[in-house]
Amino acid sequence: MNDGSRGPEGHIRRAYLDIETTFEGAISVIGIYRGDRGTIQLIGGGVRDTALYDALEGVDTLVTFNGTGFDLPVIRRRMYVDLRRDFNHCDLMYVCRRRGLRGGLKVVEPQLGIERSTAGISGWDAPRLWDRYESWGDQAALHTLLAYNREDVINLAFLEERLGLTSPGAPCMAVRHVFA
Repeated sequence: MNDGSRGPEGHIRRAYLDIETTFEGAISVIGIYRGDRGTIQLIGGGVRDTALYDALEGVDTLVTFNGTGFDLPVIRRRMYVDLRRDFNHCDLMYVCRRRGLRGGLKVVEPQLGIERSTAGISGWDAPRLWDRYESWGDQAALHTLLAYNREDVINLAFLEERLGLTSPGAPCMAVRHVFA
């Protein structure tokens, strides 16, 4: 997996971003994968504008899957943060569509040989997992939600590689959780 650097003009850092939401539409998790830092997950009370900008420090381009239609508008509406104003944005859903790959991320991944250990969990499960954690303190539900989100953001980097948009490289497996 590429660390996000490109060419002799200097480092162009990429960050792979995906959010999870609650039943009410609030943001429960913002996952960010960076080849230079690994995965950073802002969780619950850690979902703040300052923490988000800290996690994105030095980034030039955000990479999402359907971020144009979901992630970035939800962040803008819920956090009053316009990431499209502050960063370049590459929505891999549209790249996939141009190449004849249709469906959500979990449909496209296996078509390109990308596997996940959280297979069977979908975005529809995220609010349920968060609710179990919030209502009952279910740590296993939180662990599952965070593993699912982490795979989403890391797999965006793999997807970008498989689409030939970045060079292959070893992923950074570091994980940092920000709760508050």
